[in-house]
Formats: sequence, structure tokens, C-alpha cells
Amino acid sequence: MRRFAVLLSTSTILAACAKPDGRASDTTKTRATSQQGDVAADGSAPKLGETTGLKTPESVRYDPELDVFYVSNINGNPSQHDGNGFIAVVRADSTASVRMLAEGGKNGAKLDAPKGLYLVGDTLWVSDIDHVRAFNRRTGAPIADIDLSPQKATFLNDVAVGGDGAVYVTDTGISFDAQGNVSHPGVDQVFVITGRRAISIKADSLAAPNGITWDQANGRFLIAPFGGNNVLTWRPGDKSAATLAAGPGQYDGIEVLADGRVLVTSWADSTVHVLKNGAMSALVKHVSGPADIGIDTKRNVLVVPRFTEDKIEFYKIP
Repeated sequence: MRRFAVLLSTSTILAACAKPDGRASDTTKTRATSQQGDVAADGSAPKLGETTGLKTPESVRYDPELDVFYVSNINGNPSQHDGNGFIAVVRADSTASVRMLAEGGKNGAKLDAPKGLYLVGDTLWVSDIDHVRAFNRRTGAPIADIDLSPQKATFLNDVAVGGDGAVYVTDTGISFDAQGNVSHPGVDQVFVITGRRAISIKADSLAAPNGITWDQANGRFLIAPFGGNNVLTWRPGDKSAATLAAGPGQYDGIEVLADGRVLVTSWADSTVHVLKNGAMSALVKHVSGPADIGIDTKRNVLVVPRFTEDKIEFYKIP
């Protein structure tokens, strides 16, 4: 297996893959409610607060109806089938309130290292190494478990729903060993799930696809690859991906705002970038391990999972 080109130190990887004994709790900091300017001292969007006590948080998904965030917690090695992953729920109006939605090994739930999240009605879809699972967003009850290991899934990552209503899941193709070393034994691909059946799409130039989101206005997916310097566009049926913008690489989360701007995170420079008209600029700086972001569409707030810091942070979007 060839080594995957990841510019992360071994100590950082080990920190991310450590197995904490605890779990998410109510030991959090409440989001600041005072009015702040649109730009912080370093030029970043202003930080509003944070929620701590999480365990390797990877993805955040906002539920506008219930006004909560779902947060996937790997709680250990991102490639390990250890059964201790969980999904936490954080209230959007008071980040000091955290509860469990689903925990591996409890109430019939299976979760090893949950990552990407996507909400469809009452169903919360979750990627989990080589499985795609689904839970009831209200009760946490398991709804579906689609095993993609027979199709050689290696590192299922982000989840999105396309214009056709199907569920799309990226496979970054990487693997972490017990020491935190990263290799790329798998295939760069996107799985398409319709009903309970999945097929693999292997387009050229996906470059270890990580984040994915549907760009409704332009009828295309946007893909944030971890292995390349270009943020990509791709439509089902395309043989290859196209470039939307070039930047530092090592991308993770990606979301489209209501005004058409695109937010994308980069581990390479610890920054959340904003893309507009093909140009990339910094929105939030100095955030190490920025994973799969979420957007509070009611308050126009960005939520950044700090993968290596066991917390999520909240920033006002200018």
C-alpha cells in the first residue's frame, strides 16, 4: 500500500486517534450573545462560543425544524471497528445543552467511527467506515444499515443528497493503522444509494474525495478532496471532475450558503475558506483540524468541528 500524502505530524494523528474514556457531557461553554463586529482582530469571522466535552468530532448537521445540531463523534481511531462511536445533539439556542442521540452498543445502535451526516425528513444518514447507517432523528432508533464492505469501501466520509433524491457518499480510500499512520489502500470513489442499494462511481481526478455537497443553483456536486489542491465540481455521469478553485489542499467540509458563496475547510493551513466567483479567501483562521462544517441557517452561524481538540466552535458568517 502506498503512503498517503498527508502533511500531518504523527503526534497530531495520535492525538486525533486516542481513545478518551469519557463522552459528551453538559460541561460546555454557552455561546456569546453580545453583538460583535463582522470581522475579528485577525480578519476572521468573529467567534461566538464553543461546545467542549466531545470525542473526536467529525461532522455537524443542522436541523432547522428542531433547532439542534447533530454531531458525529469518532471517539478513537477513524478506521477502527471498535463500536464506541456516537452521535450527540447540541441545542442551537444554547450550546450548553448536549445529549445523546445514538451510541454504539446501546439500544440496538451500531457505530464505530461515524463521520458525515445528512438529514432527510426524520432520517439521519451517517457514514461509518464501510457502512452507511440511518437513525431516526427524534428517537435515535436504527432505521437502516447498508454494508458496503463487499464493494471494497474503505473510508466512507461525507454524505449528501443530490437533485435526484439519491444519497451520495464519498470514499476517501485511506486507512489509519493502530499507530496513527495513514495509507491509501482503497479507491477514490463516490457511492450512490437508492433505497437500500448502492453502486460505486469512479470518476477521474477525485483525489481522495472528502467533503461533498449539492449545489442546487448550478445542478452539480461540489467535492472537497483531501488529496489534491483543487476544490472540484462534478455531476453524476461525468467521467471526470472539474476545478472550481485552487487553494492549499487537504480539504474536508464543504457547504453552499444561501447567497451562493461556498465554505470549505483546509487542514493544510487550518482555515475555513470562502469561495466566490472562483476566488478563495480566508473566513476563519487558526482552527487546527477543521473537519466537516455545519451551517445554522436561521442565525447565519458556521459550526466548525475541531477534530483534534474534542470540541465544536461557532462563528458568525459575515
